[in-house]
Amino acid sequence: MGVCSFLLIGFWYQDPANGYAARKAFIVTRVGDTAFAIGLFLLYRELGTLDLPSIMVLAPEKFVMGANQPTLIATLLLAGAVGKSAQLPLHIWLPDAMAGPTPVSALIHAATMVTAGVYLIARTHGVFLQAPDVLLAVAFIGLFTLLISGFTALNQTDIKRVLAYSTMSQIGYMFFALGVGAWSESIFHLMTHALFKALLFMTAGSIILALHHEQDIRLMGGLRRQLPVPFWCFVIGSACLVALPPTSGFFSKEAILNASWQLPRYGPWFWAGGVLGAFITAIYSFRLFFLVFFGAEKAQPHEPKGWQFHPPLIILATLSLIAGWFVLPAGDVLPSSPAGHPPMWTIVVAIGLPLLGIGIAYQVYVRHKWQALRLAHWQRLRQFWLQGWGFDGLYRRLFLTPFTSLAQVNRNDIIDGLPTLLIQLSRFLHRFFSQLQNGQLRVYIATLASAAIIILALAISTVGK
Repeated sequence: MGVCSFLLIGFWYQDPANGYAARKAFIVTRVGDTAFAIGLFLLYRELGTLDLPSIMVLAPEKFVMGANQPTLIATLLLAGAVGKSAQLPLHIWLPDAMAGPTPVSALIHAATMVTAGVYLIARTHGVFLQAPDVLLAVAFIGLFTLLISGFTALNQTDIKRVLAYSTMSQIGYMFFALGVGAWSESIFHLMTHALFKALLFMTAGSIILALHHEQDIRLMGGLRRQLPVPFWCFVIGSACLVALPPTSGFFSKEAILNASWQLPRYGPWFWAGGVLGAFITAIYSFRLFFLVFFGAEKAQPHEPKGWQFHPPLIILATLSLIAGWFVLPAGDVLPSSPAGHPPMWTIVVAIGLPLLGIGIAYQVYVRHKWQALRLAHWQRLRQFWLQGWGFDGLYRRLFLTPFTSLAQVNRNDIIDGLPTLLIQLSRFLHRFFSQLQNGQLRVYIATLASAAIIILALAISTVGK
């Protein structure tokens, strides 16, 4: 899967930036894959199997809750999931992965591959239940990724990068659900997200093609009349992303928030973080929507290659609307969260805050009021968020710069210098002994006499002792 991702991100290899993005994704995900492989080795050593149903049965029997073995194994599995699903701190590869073709972004980098980590934790939940500290870490990682990605998306100007950070944010919701024990709800959101995020990416690709491969949303505007089908598909996808009722995103996201409220210790705090994430999602989603489809026309689009682009969008839009009504039964594979309902006011707040976010985006980006809320006026904060909270710069200083400096010092390769040293020593000895074998009789006699004197001296000294 990593090789497929590498090849597809660097599909347009003529641009060096695409090759860099492909290498970045491959290397960062290999960090998680290495930890995941070690975790599998330890799991096999402790339980003697890698069969998932058997692991679910043996984990509670063989492991002591909170002991070192399940904690270490769960941590390594979590590292693998974090790398593949682009969660903190191994999330930096996904925004650059948008260098690949848009269908690749829709399928692999939004709907399937990046959600593999969520599926991994859900299917190995028996191990994570024996490591409660790691399970709590899963919730915090998901919540922090959700919020950090949301704030970063508020500043992006590339339409695909906005959706990339949105993907990281929504997978953060899934991790958040896993951490609070809402296993089925997390997989439910995985399914609904796959539909509406693929819809948004494919619609974005249609818009990019219509605008002659333009991806900067600052150069778009007023496209709702020229591109009616992408317009309505984007309306549906954005409504699902914001979790407006009765879209599919509403059912899955509300299920996660309800489950988080019931967590005994941190429940209300986790719920508040999830609702804040939904509020930020509403602002950046409809910021994107209003900048692209409303306002003054800044480019004259052409309809991309006729009607054949529309059926996939319409199918995805239909599924995104109705998928929430079909909750997949988890059966015995994944347990459901504890039964119960939070207070009614929590549901009102969870629906009302995203609506408020949409209203703020409308006032700022359509009616051009409340301009003090534009992040363009807060240069330092905007730059900080635009750069993804400085994670790329931090990793460059911690890992890339020391490595390149060491490579510069070792430019001539010290290891390769050792065989060269042996060769030079052999040549020196060759020249030295060649001078002794010069064919002159007096040199040979002097050599024999010197050797005889040395041997005689050693023998006398030995006898004296």
